[in-house]
Amino acid sequence: MAETAERARLEKLESLGDPMQFAGRIHGLITFSPLFETFNLTEIRLLSQFMQVYRASPGVEIIREGDAGDFMVFLIEGRIEVFKQDRWNAPRLIAVIAPGQSFGEMSMIDGEPRFASCIAAESCMIAVLSRDSLARIILEQTTLGAKILMELVLMLSQRLRQTSSKLLAYMDREKTWSGGHTGRRTCGTIRGRRGGG
Repeated sequence: MAETAERARLEKLESLGDPMQFAGRIHGLITFSPLFETFNLTEIRLLSQFMQVYRASPGVEIIREGDAGDFMVFLIEGRIEVFKQDRWNAPRLIAVIAPGQSFGEMSMIDGEPRFASCIAAESCMIAVLSRDSLARIILEQTTLGAKILMELVLMLSQRLRQTSSKLLAYMDREKTWSGGHTGRRTCGTIRGRRGGG
């Protein structure tokens, strides 16, 4: 994996050694994971061979908003807070990630800047899957690779639908609020034009 600001942060975390030893714990949490909930223990063990497991201390920034992303994270233990900068560049807490949940999938796939920052709220154990490792899985373990890609597509599609629904609801509220004001202004303009004609 090419050295990036994100990768440099990961390298500063405590490596916990052979990821295979955590396969059972990961499998025990997959009921909470939209991405891995259909994976059996054999598949999780195989996937674990391509992951790295780290310990992050409280307050450590795992992902930084705006950085180019090249990995996703599965939270095994602890709690991670997600912050998004508002229009005044002040961090706002927008989500809390619990064990069994994953994050960072979108940037791992497309390499685009991270949407938000993810910070360990307490001591955390994380399993990391990089873009390079995903590419290796696709080449070396084609069945597992195809399943991961399909689950990623389904999960990201679901998130997009949820985001679209929230956006439409917000737009409807804005339209309802501004509609009355716009209507009054429009009527006034029309009356003015008639008077001038």
